[in-house]
Amino acid sequence: MKLSHIIPAAALSLAACSAAIPAGAHSAGDPMPTITVSASSDVTTAPDVASVSAGVVTRGLDAGDAMAQNAQLMTRVFAQLKAAGIEDRNIQTSQLSLQPQYDYKDRSAPRITGYEARNTVSARTFDLDNVGPMIDALVKAGVNNINNVQFGVREPKAAQAIARDAAIKEARAKAQSMATSAGVRLGPLQSLSESGGYRPQPVMMQRSMAMSADSTPVAGGEQSISVTVNMVYGIAQ
Repeated sequence: MKLSHIIPAAALSLAACSAAIPAGAHSAGDPMPTITVSASSDVTTAPDVASVSAGVVTRGLDAGDAMAQNAQLMTRVFAQLKAAGIEDRNIQTSQLSLQPQYDYKDRSAPRITGYEARNTVSARTFDLDNVGPMIDALVKAGVNNINNVQFGVREPKAAQAIARDAAIKEARAKAQSMATSAGVRLGPLQSLSESGGYRPQPVMMQRSMAMSADSTPVAGGEQSISVTVNMVYGIAQ
């Protein structure tokens, strides 16, 4: 008899608790509903630094001959860079290799016919007007392989800050518009992350040993600095 009275009382208590939770609300253990948005912003700025990647490729009947020719030409290349006002700290060897060259007519027994030596140097300059003449001077000094010219910005942080600020404002406006259209109130910011950033932009070049009498034209153009933000807002109850 006592047991039959206890069961209805428990059922009544659960019903009362259920009725006390408003429709659409979530309990403390449930995840908060959110609105996720992203936005990107670009800022363009003029480059103020250029890096030239160039080198010498030589071939000889033996390894010593190939390397000796290469060393002779690269000595002239380094001298030309210094004559152009490039400081030692802005000159760096980026590749040095020596590879045998094979004759594969007899596939069962390839024959070494000589050796190829490659020496590539990267030179950085802050005088963009000097890039074209510097390339010409390098070729005259013995460079026969130009990989690329890369323009960049020494201090991109200021432009990144402008792009970031614009992206955040756009993302928040987008979140507010979504909340208004959905008939809910935008809640507090739950998370904020950033992607993108800045990378110097290369200008690909392929130059032969034959150069025209005119200076090589090289244009720096503009650098684009992009920032993307991802934001998650809660939905206010």
